[in-house]
Amino acid sequence: MWIVESTRNDTKVDIYRKTIWPEISGNVLELGPGFAASLKFLAHATTSDGSFHVDPNVIKSYTVLEPNPFMYSRLQGNAEANGFNVNYDRLSYPDEKMQNTVSPSPGMVPFKIVRGTLDDADDIPKAVLAQAPFDSILTSFSLCTVRSPETALKNIQALLKPGGTFYFIEHVRQPDPRDPTVVEDNGVDAVFWGKVQDWITPVWRIIGHGCHVNRRSGLTVAKIGGWKVVDYKSVRPVIDLQSRIMPLSFGKAVKADD
Repeated sequence: MWIVESTRNDTKVDIYRKTIWPEISGNVLELGPGFAASLKFLAHATTSDGSFHVDPNVIKSYTVLEPNPFMYSRLQGNAEANGFNVNYDRLSYPDEKMQNTVSPSPGMVPFKIVRGTLDDADDIPKAVLAQAPFDSILTSFSLCTVRSPETALKNIQALLKPGGTFYFIEHVRQPDPRDPTVVEDNGVDAVFWGKVQDWITPVWRIIGHGCHVNRRSGLTVAKIGGWKVVDYKSVRPVIDLQSRIMPLSFGKAVKADD
């Protein structure tokens, strides 16, 4: 199901993702990347071997925290296709069947796959803590599955350097049409479809790997405090039935200086 749905989802949301992903830079952490098809929207350049790959002058290192090993093979393939040097954190995922990138070229940006979550501050993998603080942290449809969005966001803040940026694109509960963050509104009945989201979430959580379709993730980011800037938009596109239960919020939040 995920192979099919992730492709369909990317087709619908890439128009929004590509407006902010090119800003991501420095030492990067991504939570729940899945297959990481969005890597293609990072800053790219013609590299030393003549290929058009992620720009090592912009992206210095890239760590992904993914709890589901089903994703790893395609995740590694997408990372390599974008010019990363992939390796696995053997403490969190001691599976010798997984292969690191063979014969990496000089100048390739390191890419580490770590198994875990940010659900518990006391259980963050050592490989993530060792790379902190991060310049950029990002999520794509990950806050819907974490145990507590507030806890995950607090842990994100703790891992960011002062002035570091959290980038996100998340599906959310239908926003009120009068919500000032709504920049695309095609007239869907927000009250009705919000109730539909509430009704289906208990079932969808089971089949969707813990996904809650009725979380207000953009609003949660803004409300937790600790940011000096929060800038996000919401869209309510009408593409198909799934779009009615998965409107989007996307943007960024900059951590306050110490």
